[in-house]
Amino acid sequence: MLIEMRFSNFFSIKEEVCIDFTAGNINTAGARALADNVFSVKEQTLLKVQGLFGPNASGKSSILKAALFCRQLILDSFQNNEGTIFNFMPFKFDGYFEKPSSFHINFIVDEIEYEYSFSLTRTEILSEELYYYPSKRKAKIFTRNENAGSAKSDIYSFGENHFVKPLDVAQSTGKNTLFISRASQMDRELAKKIYNYFRTELLIGLPQLSGQYAVELFKQNKELILKALKMADSDITDIVVRIERTPLFSVQPQVTRNGIPVPTNTVTQMADIINFYTTHKRNPDISFHLEAEESAGTIQIFNLLLLLLDVCKNGKTLILDEFDASLHTELAQFILDMVNASKSAQFLFTSHNTNLLDIKKMRRDQILFTNKGEDGSTEVYSLFDFKDFRENMDAEKCYLQGRFDAVPYINSSVNIIKNLLGE
Repeated sequence: MLIEMRFSNFFSIKEEVCIDFTAGNINTAGARALADNVFSVKEQTLLKVQGLFGPNASGKSSILKAALFCRQLILDSFQNNEGTIFNFMPFKFDGYFEKPSSFHINFIVDEIEYEYSFSLTRTEILSEELYYYPSKRKAKIFTRNENAGSAKSDIYSFGENHFVKPLDVAQSTGKNTLFISRASQMDRELAKKIYNYFRTELLIGLPQLSGQYAVELFKQNKELILKALKMADSDITDIVVRIERTPLFSVQPQVTRNGIPVPTNTVTQMADIINFYTTHKRNPDISFHLEAEESAGTIQIFNLLLLLLDVCKNGKTLILDEFDASLHTELAQFILDMVNASKSAQFLFTSHNTNLLDIKKMRRDQILFTNKGEDGSTEVYSLFDFKDFRENMDAEKCYLQGRFDAVPYINSSVNIIKNLLGE
């Protein structure tokens, strides 16, 4: 479960921005009517859904990229070799390009809260810390400060009994590798728990489910998927799944006798492949291969729904950029309602769909805005921050009027465009 993410000096992000899933103290009739939008864990109340709204180039994607970069570095940095350059750019103005970038994430695994953070330049990691809350008090698991000395014993400090031979791991951890990544690769149990949270519980982007689990999810939720496709104006009446024996590739064995090639039979490698087939209202007797013959929109909706079912059933966190692209507002709201209907799933998304700015469906602390400051940096703030906004107001109308600043001002008219075109 995700509590909070904080990032600084990453692409358009200059000063630290925060995505906080902790629910605000809202005790209005409107908030009470949205009781399903929150859940409680470890004496905390967390939000299930948060949406980022704002103009193009305001930094919404930078926030999601920062989360993805953090996740991938944890999963992959144990493979880094000498000379690795990290794949990101710091903020390029005001001298920030030479300053460190920082990443911080608060999360819960097995009912224990952890705080993990690190800072780095494009070529080396400067610091790394992991704390936890075994009770109400914060306790150290390890800290790392590459500026504290040259010996690993100076650079690293460890809490008690969290890792077996932690300095052995530190000795194998270079300046372009996260300790938590190396420790997981070296089979340290706590590190593997943290690693697996980022691998399986925090999902970013739209990875496709596969294998028998995807088949079971589909079979259990077929009617819900068909309903969602109908909401998307699809005329699909049925979907079936088949596990089919399919050739992957063919190999011609090279056999020689006395240096002369001898003809042999081709060996074909086979594999079991999961295929989904649709039928349409026009003729239910004709089937269509989902991936090969349906529209890109239908394929995306199907994959999104299947992934969300996994997220909702297992209390995972999903982060998606413009999840509702090409989706009708009703279907986009249906997807948000799926998450709110879950026990403890979480969903962070970006969107340009102002119809979703409905405080009868989303609490004020679930609506976040991004904007560019005068220095070109990204700012993040919540509708909850606007104390003069009342729940009987129209949030979408206020947004489009520019009351929350995060709306583009486009000076457009036919005459202006004619001048641009030289007409």
